[in-house]
Amino acid sequence: MEESKKDTVQEEKRQEESAQVQNEEGRKEYVERKRWLFLGLPFTFTKYRVNADVITINDGLLNTKENDCYLYKVQDVELQVSLAERIFGLGTVACYTGDNTHPQLFLSHIKHAREIKNYILKASEEARRKRRTLNTLNIDAADIDEIDA
Repeated sequence: MEESKKDTVQEEKRQEESAQVQNEEGRKEYVERKRWLFLGLPFTFTKYRVNADVITINDGLLNTKENDCYLYKVQDVELQVSLAERIFGLGTVACYTGDNTHPQLFLSHIKHAREIKNYILKASEEARRKRRTLNTLNIDAADIDEIDA
C-alpha cells in the first residue's frame, strides 16, 4: 500500500517536471517556470504557458502581470544558451513578434528550451496558415515621403 503511494507521488513529480502537458482539448501545451540561473531551481514567480494559439507570461507575486502574444504574430524565434545555462540544463527562448506592446518576448532560464523553441516555430507557422496571414516586417514606411522629395 505504501509502495503504491510512493510510486504515485513519484509519478506526479515526474509529470510536473515535464514541460509538455495535454490541455482539456487534447492539444499540446508547454508550461514552464522561470528558474534561478544558480542550480536551475524554480524559485521565481514567473510562469510561461505556450499552446497552439498563444504564449502567456504570468509574472509577480503580489502585483501580478499577464502578457499574451498570439502565435501568428511570432516572426522569429531564437535560442540563447549561456555557459551557466548549459551547465544547469537551461536556456532562454527569444521570440521576435509583430506585437506593438512587446516586440520581443523572452522565456528566460527554462528547461526544455530547444523543444519549446521548435514547438513555437512550428505552431506559429501553422497559426499563420490557419489565419491566412503573411509574415511581414515593419520597414518604417514613415520615411518614404523624404525619399520622394
